Amino acid sequence: MDENVDENLLRQAKSVSAGTPESERSPRVARSVLGEGTGSKSEGTPWPLNSKGAGKKKGRIPRARRMSLSLTRVDAWSVAKVTLLLSVAFGIIQIVAVALIWALLNVVGVFDQVTQIVSSTGLDTGGFNLASIFSLGTVLSTVTIFSIVEVVVATVFAVIIAALYNVISQLVGGVHVTLGDD
Repeated sequence: MDENVDENLLRQAKSVSAGTPESERSPRVARSVLGEGTGSKSEGTPWPLNSKGAGKKKGRIPRARRMSLSLTRVDAWSVAKVTLLLSVAFGIIQIVAVALIWALLNVVGVFDQVTQIVSSTGLDTGGFNLASIFSLGTVLSTVTIFSIVEVVVATVFAVIIAALYNVISQLVGGVHVTLGDD
């Protein structure tokens, strides 16, 4: 197995030094953790599975690959785009949820009951009607304005956080992450 790998590497090195065009070189093939190829000889892969000793288990245990990465910079424009779209989606969800809650409260009769309770206590001086104050149009327009302000504030806040992260990561080197292949 190792002989095939060495021969292939030697052949590739010769073709590079001889000026062979890249299209005539042998193709790069992904290998498993064990270093075996994924194809057969008929496909022209440099590490065939059916080569001598490839079917036997070796004494090696495959190890998980680990890679250490650092997130050193965040693009503020991409943060702005993603935050804007997520904020708009959250705003639409918020408007629909408030409309459904208002419809549920109206069907149950909460507005009428609160109006009756206020009028029975004697606090009703000018014909208090909670349903007219909290009409569907008033509630939805208020929630829509609040959602628009929320979208703008969230987007600006996320861009400021991204810019601060870029400045701080230049000082300390960013966030270090180790990824593992389990």
